[in-house]
Amino acid sequence: MPSEERKYERRREHLADSLREKGISDPSVVRAISRVPRHLFVDPALRSRAYWDEALPIGRGQTISQPFTVAYQSMMLDIRPGDKVLEIGTGSGYQSAVLLELGADVYTIER
Repeated sequence: MPSEERKYERRREHLADSLREKGISDPSVVRAISRVPRHLFVDPALRSRAYWDEALPIGRGQTISQPFTVAYQSMMLDIRPGDKVLEIGTGSGYQSAVLLELGADVYTIER
C-alpha cells in the first residue's frame, strides 16, 4: 500500500477511536467510518483536515458534515443490510457512502 494511502488509513483508524470515545457504540458504524475514505469527498486543499471531527466546505454554500454527525445519524438509523434509504441533500456523498458501507440501498437527491 502506498505511504500516502497508509497515512489516510491511520487517520481513519484514529477517527474511529475518537468516535468510540465520544459515544458511537455501534461497531458496524465505527467500522464503516473507518473504511470510507473521507479525504476523497473533500477539496484536495482540505485533505489534511479530512479526518478532523469538523464540517468542511464543499462549495456552493454547502459543507460535508463532521464525522461525529454522520456516525451518530447512521447509528440512530440502525441500518440493516438491504434497508432502503432516501437521502435528500446529498452534498458530497460522504453520508451516502457510509450508509452503503453499512449495507443500505441508498437513493440520493441533490440540487
